[in-house]
Amino acid sequence: MEEEKRGFAEVVMELKALVIEVSSLAQNSEIQREVVTEFVILVGKLAPILDGLMENTKFLDHQPLRKPVESLGLELKRAKALLKTQETKSFVRQIEDVVHDLGRSLGLVLLASLEVSTDLKDKVGGLHKDLMSTRFDVSSFASTSYGSGVVSELEVEVEEEIQEEKTVCFGIDDVSSQIKYGDDEQLKFALLELNELIGNKRVGYEWINDEGVIPILFNRLSSSNSENRLCILRLLRSLASDNADNKEKMADVGYLSAAVKSLVRDEEERKEAVGFLLYLSDLQSVRRRLGRIQGCIVMLVALLNEDDLVASRNAGKLLNALSSNTQNALHMAEAGYFKPLVQYLEEGSDMSKILMATALSRIELTDQSRASLGENGAIEPLVRMFRVGKLEAKLSALSALQNLSNLTENVQRLISSGIVASLLQLLFSVTSVLMALREPVSAILARIAQSESILVNSDVAQQMLSLLNLTSPVIQNHLLQALNSIASHSRAGKVRRRMKENGAFQLLLPFLLETNIKIRSSALSLLYTLSKDLSEELTDQLGETNIRTIIIIISTSTSDCEKAAGVGILSHLPISDKKVTDILKRANLVPIMVSIMNSRSEIPAEKMCCLAESITGVLIRFTNPADKKLQLYSAEQGVIPLLVKLLSSGSPVAKCRAATSLAQFSQNSSSLKKSIKPRWSCVPPSQDAVCEVHDGKCFVKSTFCMVKAGAISPIIQILEGKEREADEAALSVLATLLHDDIWENGSKYIAKESGIPAIIKVLESRSIKAQEKALRILEKIFGVEEYRVTYGESAQAVLIDLAQQGDSRLKSTTAKLLAQLELLQVQSSYF
Repeated sequence: MEEEKRGFAEVVMELKALVIEVSSLAQNSEIQREVVTEFVILVGKLAPILDGLMENTKFLDHQPLRKPVESLGLELKRAKALLKTQETKSFVRQIEDVVHDLGRSLGLVLLASLEVSTDLKDKVGGLHKDLMSTRFDVSSFASTSYGSGVVSELEVEVEEEIQEEKTVCFGIDDVSSQIKYGDDEQLKFALLELNELIGNKRVGYEWINDEGVIPILFNRLSSSNSENRLCILRLLRSLASDNADNKEKMADVGYLSAAVKSLVRDEEERKEAVGFLLYLSDLQSVRRRLGRIQGCIVMLVALLNEDDLVASRNAGKLLNALSSNTQNALHMAEAGYFKPLVQYLEEGSDMSKILMATALSRIELTDQSRASLGENGAIEPLVRMFRVGKLEAKLSALSALQNLSNLTENVQRLISSGIVASLLQLLFSVTSVLMALREPVSAILARIAQSESILVNSDVAQQMLSLLNLTSPVIQNHLLQALNSIASHSRAGKVRRRMKENGAFQLLLPFLLETNIKIRSSALSLLYTLSKDLSEELTDQLGETNIRTIIIIISTSTSDCEKAAGVGILSHLPISDKKVTDILKRANLVPIMVSIMNSRSEIPAEKMCCLAESITGVLIRFTNPADKKLQLYSAEQGVIPLLVKLLSSGSPVAKCRAATSLAQFSQNSSSLKKSIKPRWSCVPPSQDAVCEVHDGKCFVKSTFCMVKAGAISPIIQILEGKEREADEAALSVLATLLHDDIWENGSKYIAKESGIPAIIKVLESRSIKAQEKALRILEKIFGVEEYRVTYGESAQAVLIDLAQQGDSRLKSTTAKLLAQLELLQVQSSYF
């Protein structure tokens, strides 16, 4: 046990010391001088080999190497004992045995250290041969008889240790038996003995064949431990390289399956197994059978992506060898290795190209796989197949391109290939043979249309519009999606205008009655996109009937996209059109929208965002401050709590629109408040109803009080946040608390809610309108001396900066504030 605890470096250092000690003893020996001199020369050659092993740090913890190195030490101790006694009658024979045993141990070192440098390997191999071939001619040496002699205790001890070590070594007759039936420990030494027998040419092909060594080794490959499996793979490779018949025998599918299992074991075994299989792969039968072994190609692809350069390189070579079979190339593609497939698309026969393209259309690709295929050049040959191939080639190529076009980068590659014109041409084709191609063509166009580069084809939208009523439902849906993508691009203003001029609205409105939900939803989305640029004319374009149809879709559809698109269209109707407001009110749009928003936990966040933005856009119409009855109607439907909630949870656009509506509500709060004087003097007013800003009884639903609604805190949080889109609308809400009759109460409440620093912060924004509102609010707040003293200093730097570098439209108000803070004379030219 103590021996096992020592480090490898310590073992080697001890060996070097033994080499020096043995050499010293030999040089001082006075018997058999010629034998001893030759022995010293041989032992001395061990020193540079030991140095080489020390320099290879990878072996410092390499267990397969430790045992043979330790056995070298045992032999050197034995030699040391012999040299010390010099009394035995059989001295020459025993020294010769030591030399041969050193050779055997060195052979085991050679087998266990295949990764060493060529130079070191040559040294080990050379000394191994020298040691094994050494023969001392006893008759030529004078021998001295010492009678029975006395063997020292040390020699006896060493001999016993060596004999114990050698109990696991076998003769030629025992090797095959122990390899077949021995336990792991016996198998280990039997494999080492077999390797020595083969290396020394003491056994040949006939013995290996007669003893069934190859079947036995493959059988043990599936059942032995990792150390022995590594030895077996190396032996098998050695046997294959020695004899072509051996190599042919290893092409058996059962044997190959056993070797393939090693591809998923530890790193060293994987590397050895892939190297072994690569060596066998120059046999056609091996290439044919390997591809059929379950999991083989998947394992090789995994090895290809490993960090080990040797294993990765060999896996790549083996995959390349196997790819000569088209089925193997397909299996590789399914495992995520596409290089062979792309090569077939480029250079294969017509049938091979069709086979690969068809497979590519059916494989479940990840975005990473799509990117790899695009980068490795799969798109160009597929485009060529579509353009010049026969019908089957065109169809398979289009289906493959449809799968690849799910990735944005590949869409750009498709556009660059110039395929768009060819796709449109096919859509217009009336040849019955080509009709089957129109569905994948329309699907690819829908994907291509997502890229703004599609706009280089200026007539593409008009061409698609003209086909809408001439195609199947599937193609219609793809064309509608493509048109919506095209119309949604930031530089598509001219395209949208031309679409409307060419009657797109009237062409699309009938789709609102479509029973196919996908088509109706796509048409509604396109109508929403086109309605963005319309204002006064949108009402006429839609008409009351279609407005009511859209509201029915909003209330009954199970598609969140449809709801968002429908509400979005209605949000684009002119707010000033009272007739439209009446239509929407009579159709119960407000309670429908509130219900949708209250069930938002069931709606995905992304779709909820679109819905919230559209709904808050419509609600601005229903909170018009000029129509108190309409405001009251909206408040009774629960609009105010909904808007307050969106101040904290909505997108910047939704927050802005929600704040706008709340500001409109709040404009009328002062006029709607109720006196706090009780009707009956004996009944004091409820303190819950008293508002500290409006100085009266306030309620959310009847007086639209923002204080009672809890809106002020989230409004201030908007101003404190990083997003600036809603600043102006949020300030509009605060401004309603500063009307002439309540400005002092409002200032006090804003200060209480820590709102003044947030308002000062807005002065640093880039929005002139928001800055102007903030200045006017501060002008009123700083009318209270307490707030001038408390917050004036923090506002000074920003105000001075605005006065010097701000927009000219702000200078007058800025100067008034500076004068208020006594930093500028009232007579200043800033006024």
